[in-house]
Amino acid sequence: MSLPTPPRTALVTGASHGLGRAIALRLGAAGHRVVVNYFSSVAAAEETVAAITAAGGTARAIRADVRDPAQVAALAAETTHHFGAPEIIVHNATGPQPMLPLEAYAWKDFQDQLDFFVKAPVLLTQATLAAMKQARWGRIILVGSEVVDLGNARFSAYVAAKAAMVGLARAWATEFGPWQITVNLVAPGWIPVERHAGTPPDALAAYANALPLQRQGRPSDVAGAIAYLATEEAGFVTGQSLAVNGGNTF
Repeated sequence: MSLPTPPRTALVTGASHGLGRAIALRLGAAGHRVVVNYFSSVAAAEETVAAITAAGGTARAIRADVRDPAQVAALAAETTHHFGAPEIIVHNATGPQPMLPLEAYAWKDFQDQLDFFVKAPVLLTQATLAAMKQARWGRIILVGSEVVDLGNARFSAYVAAKAAMVGLARAWATEFGPWQITVNLVAPGWIPVERHAGTPPDALAAYANALPLQRQGRPSDVAGAIAYLATEEAGFVTGQSLAVNGGNTF
């Protein structure tokens, strides 16, 4: 028998486009009140909100640089003011991902990735954790990447920062478990979104054909996995890394 999941307040970072938009749409379709966090793409964020509301959901766009402590505090406060304290957090925000040989990297390239994938989740989790503990319910979901298992060459800054997210999920799952707060990571494969628009079709086909499922992943595939982890039924799943990549890693 399935467990009903009542409407919750969900906050998705970097939700104006790409995977973030698909995640926000899916959570909205599940009946949750969705905060569409964005940094610069206000029009795209409002389009995401409009799509959620047109489907009968509830959503609001809130701008914040999730790498900045003051803006994260304001994001949490504004979310709480409009929808109640966040109960589902999806750490999805990302930025440029340079691919360079190690000799060409500057330390700032590594720091930039760590700011998105370690600093931002730490700041937002710190800003929302007290309310989850008080409610004795919470879902924290990090968006990782298959690159941690693949170890892609010329991508070490991104790979290292995404690997750190695995450590956060495992440590936080242990730490927050007594309050019935689950922490999991979803690791997508190469899922084409807007920023991949210039990718040659043969490159996309080569990746897809090498997968056991022999098809390209869709944003909805990732969103569906995240939506499950946000349910009551997933309440006994924590500290896990779920690969959503058509079988590219095992």
